[in-house]
Amino acid sequence: MRRASALLCVSVALLGCNKSESPTSPSVITPPAPAAAIHYTAIGASDANGVGSSVPCLPFTACENGTGYVPVAARQLRAAHEVTVMNLGIPASVLSPAVEAIARQIGREVTGNFIDRQMPFVPTNSTVVTISGGVNDANAIGEAIEKGAAAAGVAQYIETQARAFGADYDRLIQGVRNRARNSFLVVLNVPNLAAMPYAARYPLEHRRVLQSVSVAFSREANRQAATGVVVMDVMCDSTLYAPSNFSRDGFHPNDTGYANIAARLAAIINGAPSVPAATCAAMTAVPPG
Repeated sequence: MRRASALLCVSVALLGCNKSESPTSPSVITPPAPAAAIHYTAIGASDANGVGSSVPCLPFTACENGTGYVPVAARQLRAAHEVTVMNLGIPASVLSPAVEAIARQIGREVTGNFIDRQMPFVPTNSTVVTISGGVNDANAIGEAIEKGAAAAGVAQYIETQARAFGADYDRLIQGVRNRARNSFLVVLNVPNLAAMPYAARYPLEHRRVLQSVSVAFSREANRQAATGVVVMDVMCDSTLYAPSNFSRDGFHPNDTGYANIAARLAAIINGAPSVPAATCAAMTAVPPG
């Protein structure tokens, strides 16, 4: 947490700064051509900075020797491409402005949201953009429920928040497309937080809530495939949940975990197909009540 706070200080100094409606018409951009130069922009939170790895990266730096998924994927892509990197990831940020407001109301540490703090800075010459978001959002909603936000019913509250999250995802994708019209977009959906090691300390009911929120948010991320982006399925990736792939906090990946993500991501950018599963065992890792 101290490392994330240090990264946050740098980011602040530098920046100074029914289902949701259907997204805009699909505009499929193909992966970069073999040997084509790649201008890679990453949108995300602490995972984009490699927090939990042996060499985390400060926001807005290329961090060539980093061991998070962004620099590792960039190094793998350099086997066939010239690659430049803009890493917009900011620790403790959320994707959704709506969730940011909820997080602040319950006193949760949050540094902003992707739409307001990252999307406006996507370079217009980006040819690849990756988006990894929703994990901090899911934790915030889980904590809000624990503090009584779902007085009208937990299931209804989760669905309302998921639809708002999906609408904000639509806005984010459209905003990226408006700035970098020729970018190949890859969205990482949301893993089941309840199946990650850090969640083992929570009571069973809270883990069930985290699972429900994670699955609902992952559904909204998957829906972005209809807009012409490629979705990388981390929800249904069984290797992601192995304790050996996590840092000591049980939440952030370690070097091995980030390397696994980077390898899959680089393969997709190089043209490997990727279709998220409609259902899998990870979605029900915690038995229902």
